[in-house]
Amino acid sequence: MISKVERRKKIKYRVRSKVSGTSSRPRMCVFRSNKQIYVQLIDDLSGTTLAAASSLGTDEKVTKKEQAAKVGEMIAKNALDAGITSVVFDRNGYLYHGRVKEVAEAARKGGLKF
Repeated sequence: MISKVERRKKIKYRVRSKVSGTSSRPRMCVFRSNKQIYVQLIDDLSGTTLAAASSLGTDEKVTKKEQAAKVGEMIAKNALDAGITSVVFDRNGYLYHGRVKEVAEAARKGGLKF
């Protein structure tokens, strides 16, 4: 029986073999822990993070999905400030459901194209 963590790691490596970011179209990588959610825009060619956003600084009492939507809006704003309009979405082995989906939809609403 394969564990949940091993399953996610397997999916992550499979997706990462096909998806990589450039400076003009960076990879939007999502990481979710039990309490927080983090998003980075990564240029894989130079190995640098171009923009980032997380739910770490917010102290408001909201649901995790609402928290994820706020992070999606923040990453879209940070990306547009950095001159980035188009990204490649990397769900990092997570299912495109729940908080990961909220981040993606909020980022799309904020003006990012992927």
